[in-house]
Amino acid sequence: MSSSFQINRRQTLTLAGAAALTPWAAQAVAPASTVAWADTERTARGQTVYFNAWAGSERINAYLQWAAAELQRDFGVKLQHVKITDAADVVKRVRAEKQAGRQDTQGTVDLVWINGENFAAMKRDGLLSKPFALALPNFQWVDTVGKPTTLVDFSVPTEGLESPWGMAQLTFFADSQRLPKPPQSMAELLALARMQPGRITYPRPPNFHGTTFIKQALIEHATDAKALAQPVTPTALEAQVAPLWRFLDALHPHLWRGGKQFPQNSAAVRQMMADGELLLALTFNPNEAANEIAAKRLPATVQSWQFAKGTIGNTHFVAIPYNAPSKAAAQVVANFLLSPAAQARKADIDVWGDPTVLDVTRLPVAERARFQGTMRPGQLSHSAPVLPEPHASWVDALEKEWIRRYGV
Repeated sequence: MSSSFQINRRQTLTLAGAAALTPWAAQAVAPASTVAWADTERTARGQTVYFNAWAGSERINAYLQWAAAELQRDFGVKLQHVKITDAADVVKRVRAEKQAGRQDTQGTVDLVWINGENFAAMKRDGLLSKPFALALPNFQWVDTVGKPTTLVDFSVPTEGLESPWGMAQLTFFADSQRLPKPPQSMAELLALARMQPGRITYPRPPNFHGTTFIKQALIEHATDAKALAQPVTPTALEAQVAPLWRFLDALHPHLWRGGKQFPQNSAAVRQMMADGELLLALTFNPNEAANEIAAKRLPATVQSWQFAKGTIGNTHFVAIPYNAPSKAAAQVVANFLLSPAAQARKADIDVWGDPTVLDVTRLPVAERARFQGTMRPGQLSHSAPVLPEPHASWVDALEKEWIRRYGV
């Protein structure tokens, strides 16, 4: 993967970076204690980490199988992938365990792949272990300046309660032979839908990609973008979301099946685009199209793009519940996932293509070389500005109102 993508992101996250400069964040540059970490590794040896992580992608599952083999060989830690479909279910389970009085090491989850409203809920309800991320030896390489969402999750400070794992940004892709001039904003998308009725759609919220689509539309239409960074209130919801509903009311009649039905997920949208039924698809992994082309599931004529003025972006993380049985081993896993070797493999188009959280320019030369590579078909030619996520509390409010208005 080319390192140019990382540098572009460093240049574009200025707005979100301002929110990340909290007092605790200064600790991020403090090196981890070598002695303390050696003790953690000794304690971790022989432990099993039950890692609750989304299992909807064969390439992600295969990556975790590789990570498990590396962890067993180098650290004596067994990584067990507990396959889930929604991190919210994990939050409910940990909450139920706390309500049942399960303490310290009496839980069923050691590590969870999480971000956004699920992290906010776990932080609010005291469902997370003590802060650990800043003490991980490999955290020193995290690009907290150029990628400030590594410290702020949906406008909620992470405060070391979760460790960054990968970057994401709303990205569209389409076959350039069918769509030579892709839309550069929601307004242009609406114009395209009017010209090509039935050829555009998005996943049905509360599917993550569907919710992200409506959040992108919200940001582009809100009267006060700063209000979106604050916890939602009935007054703010009414004031900021009214233009969104007007936009969707105008868009939906021109969507696939007249906006009366919506695909269940982005994979379905991608397949319909590949079959020629739809003009474009969407993803939160900027390298997904390149990955699909490499796997020969999409033609090499597919191109990726982001809206000219920017699209929503964030970081995804791993976190340790308050009652995780194997906390030391969970930290070892989180640290391994931040290693240049693990991050470079994850960023490889042929493996996963998930952009790194590291500042590649600061890595030792040998480690930096892991990230070098030529542009691949389907990769972004350039990255657009990253727009910060609304506060996590907006997600549930938006989804409920969308379902009330448009759910069938």
